Amino acid sequence: MFHLFKTHLWRSKVRAFSIHFGCSLAIALLAALLVFGFWYPYPFREISGGRELFLLIVGVDVVLGPLITLAVFNPSKSRREKILDFSLIGLLQTGALVYGLWAVALARPVHVVFEYDRLRVVHAVDIPAELLDRAPVDLQSLPLTGPTYLSLRPMQASEQQDMMTAAFGGLWLSARPELWQPYAAASPEILQAGQPVAELMQRFPSQQQAILNAVSGTGRPIEGLIYLPVVARKDAFWTAVLDRQDAKVLAYLPIDSF
Repeated sequence: MFHLFKTHLWRSKVRAFSIHFGCSLAIALLAALLVFGFWYPYPFREISGGRELFLLIVGVDVVLGPLITLAVFNPSKSRREKILDFSLIGLLQTGALVYGLWAVALARPVHVVFEYDRLRVVHAVDIPAELLDRAPVDLQSLPLTGPTYLSLRPMQASEQQDMMTAAFGGLWLSARPELWQPYAAASPEILQAGQPVAELMQRFPSQQQAILNAVSGTGRPIEGLIYLPVVARKDAFWTAVLDRQDAKVLAYLPIDSF
């Protein structure tokens, strides 16, 4: 008799766990559409580490709730006790998911900025909130649908010392809103800083096929393309492929071209 009760108990627990896990997974998939469809479009889920951060936070959340359900569920509990259990578990899981999404949103890439001789990916967390009102009016709200392209205006002589000192302290020039300007405003400087993609193939012969695939995807001849190094967080270095005519970024490669 005890054996039958124990078997029934565990079957009920596993069923409750499975239902809860399925619901949690469905919510996680919806969260993934938000994160990877808007905040971290490709290739920024790779460049900015969004995929790892999301999987860590949501993975823990998806497993945590169902495991608690597995531990506490008992079919012999009253309806009131079951509702209380599921309410507490739901609150805990929802709080963890909201906090996780907030952390992912705070770390999202908001701008790709031409920083005089390179492109730098700037994340929301990189920009001091108290400096945002110094940005041009149309740039004072950080985008929620993937990074936009900007460039930096030339620094004035009176700004250089303070800004370079702050940069050595970790506040990159690209994270200074008062320096932002439209990407196209620096097109001549971007084109001058870029190097021919053909040279990139010579520097990285083992990556020739990946480079050729990127070139093919642009629809431009290789002679019409240049490249710039891209800097992101955690010393992640990529390479951007640009149109030689208008400096538009056409592709990214996971190559450190510094």
